[in-house]
Amino acid sequence: MTAPEPGFGIYVHWPFCAAKCPYCDFNSHVRHTPVDQARFARGLAAELAHAARLAPGRTVSSIFFGGGTPSLMEVATVGAVLDAVARHWTVARDVEVTLEANPGSAEAERFAGYRAAGVNRLSLGVQALNDRDLNRLGRIHDVAEARAAIELARATFDRLSFDLIYARPDQTVAEWEAELRAAVALAADHLSVYQLTIEEETRFADLHRVGKLVVPDADLGAELYEATHRVLDAAGLPAYEISNHAAPGAECRHNLVYWRYGEYVGVGAGAHGRLVHGEGRHATATEKNPEKWLRLVEAHGHGLITDDVLTLEEQGDEYLLMGLRLKEGIDLDRWEEISGRTLDPARLADLEANGLVEQVREAGRRRVRATLSGFEVLDAVVADLAA
Repeated sequence: MTAPEPGFGIYVHWPFCAAKCPYCDFNSHVRHTPVDQARFARGLAAELAHAARLAPGRTVSSIFFGGGTPSLMEVATVGAVLDAVARHWTVARDVEVTLEANPGSAEAERFAGYRAAGVNRLSLGVQALNDRDLNRLGRIHDVAEARAAIELARATFDRLSFDLIYARPDQTVAEWEAELRAAVALAADHLSVYQLTIEEETRFADLHRVGKLVVPDADLGAELYEATHRVLDAAGLPAYEISNHAAPGAECRHNLVYWRYGEYVGVGAGAHGRLVHGEGRHATATEKNPEKWLRLVEAHGHGLITDDVLTLEEQGDEYLLMGLRLKEGIDLDRWEEISGRTLDPARLADLEANGLVEQVREAGRRRVRATLSGFEVLDAVVADLAA
């Protein structure tokens, strides 16, 4: 079978956090005075209205509240955003509505309110299942809080995912395998498993630069990655994307919109989008500073600071970059349709000979997908194919 249609998604960025994690380079901000949530909700609704004028007539298949820490949103704020989406587009009966939460902000009353408002999937930022590493990662919750949040989420929402970070300082393969087995026992149907990377302009980057933070080397990182696949495959949570594992049918449909190169609206401070209208496919981005974004929206109806029409070559490169992250890979015929190019057969054959990609034919369509070895050097594989 060929991959299904990507769908049409709405991404809502809530840029506020209770504390900034030392490894995080996301657009997140700490405010020491209360956020005017009603005003921000009006801003998000206005930006959704602007996007609907650009992309009318779509059916929304997924909505994702990301951040930041969306579980700091009041239930009324979430409800107002979902109401705004429904005013402007048809919403699929089986729409997936995900909200990211931190365990420290888990409250039974608020979780129940989110569920009543329409959220049906929760993504918990657990990150580690031992207190030593949670402390090192700068998290403000402990393992007991994480387990309580997972239990509450399982009782409240139809679907649950949580995040873990590996390649942490002093981490061994045996410790990581035990932690993964503990995660599986908590019965999430989806796990997002990310390697700790040192990002510029973070506290961890400063510590790493002066030798106060040492992370596993590339060889150990590869062993930890292979252990992830070994343990989670055996537990019935195979990888469907380079960093995401799920039981069959429990994949994150919103993220599949990105990876299958569908259209999506991005609203909120620092959100990105991809919309097809007018002269082609547009790459959009909004102002990152929350208060400045809000002033722009109140003045102009949106906070866009980037709205570029992508060339065919740029679209082809984006489809390669996103699609090869998936286990299913890319539809080669679609790539040629998008980019107006043909993949160099010699490059493809060389990557295949080195065990980094494989070609398959499904329902008369040609597909190219990365192998497990290819996933470990995916940036190089994409660069080689795009050259």
